[in-house]
Amino acid sequence: MTIARTGHRAAIEGRLRRFPVVALLGARQVGKTTLAREVARRYPGPSTVFDLERAADLALLADPELTLGPQKGLVVLDEVQRRPEIFQSLRVLADRRPLAARFLVLGSASPVLLHPASESLAGRIAFHELPGLSLTEVGSSSLDRLWLRGGFPRSFTARGEASSYEWRHEFVRTFLERDLPQLGSLVPAPTLGRFWAMLAHAHGNVWNGSEFGRAFGVAHTTVGRYLDLLSAAFVVRQLPPWSENLAKRQVKSPKAYVADAGLLHALLDIRTGVQLTRHPKVGASFEGFGIQAVVDRLGARSEECFFWGTYSGAELDLLIVRGPLRLGFEFKRTTAPAVTPSMHIALESLRLKRLDVIHAGERTGSLAKGIRAVSLDRLLEDLDPLP
Repeated sequence: MTIARTGHRAAIEGRLRRFPVVALLGARQVGKTTLAREVARRYPGPSTVFDLERAADLALLADPELTLGPQKGLVVLDEVQRRPEIFQSLRVLADRRPLAARFLVLGSASPVLLHPASESLAGRIAFHELPGLSLTEVGSSSLDRLWLRGGFPRSFTARGEASSYEWRHEFVRTFLERDLPQLGSLVPAPTLGRFWAMLAHAHGNVWNGSEFGRAFGVAHTTVGRYLDLLSAAFVVRQLPPWSENLAKRQVKSPKAYVADAGLLHALLDIRTGVQLTRHPKVGASFEGFGIQAVVDRLGARSEECFFWGTYSGAELDLLIVRGPLRLGFEFKRTTAPAVTPSMHIALESLRLKRLDVIHAGERTGSLAKGIRAVSLDRLLEDLDPLP
């Protein structure tokens, strides 16, 4: 099964027209290579692909300027974090006039980890993050499958639930034992494995570094680095708190989620849809999955996404801010969502244009002035992308 990712492809092609270097970033096995090769096939000119996981290609790039200098058209560099010194050479090549080649670099680390090497490309490089498959890409008819299996293409397209779970279980092991050390992690794989599993059980909670630190017998700053490392590798999502000058004490720690629902379920040993519906974390899983579905549908950037909470109990699961526009979202795994006092407080305090309650039922419609119930099944029909 091949799933077209036309929206991401078009975004990358647009950036390549405007920038000499484009970085396509995302978790391992999320489909970066497949997408990059499709971009290369469609490129109006010659294209060359270097895979830095191949010893032969890695050897060719021992002197990057010598190898890349003569290239024309589009040059794809896969898993660029294995040779970060390439960024220095790309700065020189990107400044040539006329511009002989454009570069599409693929990496499994966020700009936070790549920053020391890529900062010299400021003004010359654009970043595009590739998440897992979205509801927009697979369609509402595959919602339950996407929720259980997650958005990694091989997990989603596996022949059965058992095969999908096995792939995700092996992904977790390989990621901890091989991929993270390649990103420069010196934390033992068993330690990060226990941390990731503990984080799965706290999925959707406000980050409490002191609690995690006590569980591991280390300082809260140490477990904070574990959290940042997994976030930088795109397997954990931190949703930052929104704070402004209100007459309320506001929560100032992020919420932490396992970024992919399928990986969350593998870490919780949830293998089937039936097990998921009976698991104590099903509500938290629904919330994390719904947040990703809404963000993907709206086309919101990570820096536009927040949660909001006060110590008096008012909260909002997701706040999206684009310019003057503010949209709020609550996620309730129920077939009959109801308005709560917290929703009214969020609507008024944050000056929301609208608050949508994403739920598991079939009904979409008004609940109160400014508050609407939206069925997750009908998300693609009832929620429009951001302008």
